[in-house]
Amino acid sequence: MLLGWLLRLLLIVLVLRALWRFVAGLMEGARQVPPRQAGPGAAAVPLVKDPVCGTYVVRAKALTAGTGSDTRHFCSEACRDRWLRERPSSQRSA
Repeated sequence: MLLGWLLRLLLIVLVLRALWRFVAGLMEGARQVPPRQAGPGAAAVPLVKDPVCGTYVVRAKALTAGTGSDTRHFCSEACRDRWLRERPSSQRSA
């Protein structure tokens, strides 16, 4: 009989603790300030898309091939080399 009451008391304590932690987590989440949204004055970093693998790369750090309006930007030497090998022969002479 005493063991039954102790088990019930333990179960009640565990349920109450779980509820307390849940409510405390909700309260903490409600207090957090949302991240600042980028406004019209925020500086944007220009990205370019690698034509081989589709990765977006910061323009200043990208590897390039070609000249003028035919310039392509790459994330790595492997992508640049693959693009140079696979492009049509009409583009190679230009």
